[in-house]
Amino acid sequence: MGTGKVPRDLSLDNELDSSQDLKQQETGELTENDHRINSSKITKQSFKEIEKAVAQPTYLASNSRNWIECCSDASDSPLKPVTYPKSKASNKRSLLPHQINQIYDELFQIHQKLRCETAAQQEFAEELQRREHFLVEREQLLSRHEMALTKIKGVEEEVLTRFQIIKEQHDAEVGHLTEVLKEKNKESKRLRSSFDAMKELNDNLKKQLNEVSEENRKMEIQAKRVQARLDNLQRKYEFMTIQRLKGNSHVAHEMKNLKQEKVPVSKTYKVPLNAQVYELLTVFMDWISVHHLSKLKSEESGMDGEKPLPKFASQRNDIQEKCVKLLPVMTEQLQWMPFVNVKLHEPFVKFIYWSLRQLDAGTQHSTMTSTLRRLGEDILKGVVTKGIQDNSLEHSVENKPKTAAFFKSSSLPLRFLSTLIVLKTVTQADYLAQAFDSLCLDLKTDEGKTLFLEYQAVPVIVNHLRISSKGILSNVIDSLLQMTVESESLQPFLEACSNTLFFRTCSVLLRTPKLDLQVLEKLSIILQKLSKIKSNKKLFELFTIHLMLQEIQRTTHPEHAFLCINLNSTLFNLGLTKCNSLASNASH
Repeated sequence: MGTGKVPRDLSLDNELDSSQDLKQQETGELTENDHRINSSKITKQSFKEIEKAVAQPTYLASNSRNWIECCSDASDSPLKPVTYPKSKASNKRSLLPHQINQIYDELFQIHQKLRCETAAQQEFAEELQRREHFLVEREQLLSRHEMALTKIKGVEEEVLTRFQIIKEQHDAEVGHLTEVLKEKNKESKRLRSSFDAMKELNDNLKKQLNEVSEENRKMEIQAKRVQARLDNLQRKYEFMTIQRLKGNSHVAHEMKNLKQEKVPVSKTYKVPLNAQVYELLTVFMDWISVHHLSKLKSEESGMDGEKPLPKFASQRNDIQEKCVKLLPVMTEQLQWMPFVNVKLHEPFVKFIYWSLRQLDAGTQHSTMTSTLRRLGEDILKGVVTKGIQDNSLEHSVENKPKTAAFFKSSSLPLRFLSTLIVLKTVTQADYLAQAFDSLCLDLKTDEGKTLFLEYQAVPVIVNHLRISSKGILSNVIDSLLQMTVESESLQPFLEACSNTLFFRTCSVLLRTPKLDLQVLEKLSIILQKLSKIKSNKKLFELFTIHLMLQEIQRTTHPEHAFLCINLNSTLFNLGLTKCNSLASNASH
């Protein structure tokens, strides 16, 4: 567009220059014509005088000098003589005197020159008309070009507007597809981690099955040997008894009793029909849970790292041993919970939860692994009982199937406790993902936040805050992030996180190379709120978290404005940056 205007302007300038030259030429020609007109007037006057002289020949002699002077003046005029055909002049010379002939010739030459000038002026006028017509056509062409350029400019703006709209629609579609792809990748990673966990568990089970099969084979061989030896001893004993009690009539009766003792006795299991026993037990469980088991004395609560007193250590060990003994029994009792009133489920599950929490500070026995896994699966999936046979009656009576739902219960306290138990006992990624999704939904309510603080759930969540749990790491951060929403539970939650366990876990997580940006942003929100508590500055310095935050701030791209603002705010609360730098970064 810009390059097309330059030659058009140059052509207009050239045409203007040529028009100015033509005007100057016309001015010169007009002055020359004026001069010629003046000279023609002089010659006409002289011609009149010549006619008078011809009429008066006597006066010709006296004024001949004047005519000669006039003729000489006419000959000295700027008009140069031009050769023309002189056929008529030659005919008249013979009739007129020599001087008159000379004057006549000069006048005739002037007449011819005037005719030539008149013809030249007419040609010049025609040339001017042609040029004027050409200029009018050029102006019309330029106006048409200008109108065309204006239309092209409008079309260009419309095309750019439509292109921008199409680009925005494309960007929105790309963003939507990107989010869908992220969700699909997240689901794929979760399934892959679950598959890997199941594959690992399957391999372990195969290995255990092979070991148990081998051991079973050895035990069968040993049992056959022992059985053969036992048969030999029994035959020897019978033979000796017969020899010693020969002739005794009671020998046959004793042999029959020995054979009857070999038959195993079948046991029958019955459900206690007295419901008040369960109510009494649940009251005791609730009382023990609230006043004894919930009083956790964690070593991670402070910074001093002082060891507990021997008295409290022995009491804790006693409680842990009792919990280890009770948990298998409690797991077995879950099978009878469908026959118990639903109101009694919550105290029972609460007792199990606090018993599990008592095992956090101690060393769990290896024999508890299968028990805890079974406990978590029963709590997650629920318990379904088809029916129970009462052998005390003459005929068996079967009840309809009954169900006890814990994790899927409609009661929020029972569901919340069940979720925490699943997080404590289960290791499969898909089960953990379900538990964290349920926890995030429950924490959106004020009652869920209150239960989170009541059951001291921070250590349970922090236990999964590690890089080895990549599939659920984002869900773990989301559950903690729900507690940072402005509410009455925010300050107690921050105080519950102000311990060495939480800060040590965050320190290990921040040292992970190539940590996911979203996880880092969410963790920065929690750390920014914790940095507002002045006493936490020692914990930041103890685990060098402030140095890691400074390094992350230095290497973070300025496009990640949200992360930069949180890091600057955290460092400002710790007294490591100035207020003006924080304001400048916030403005950017």
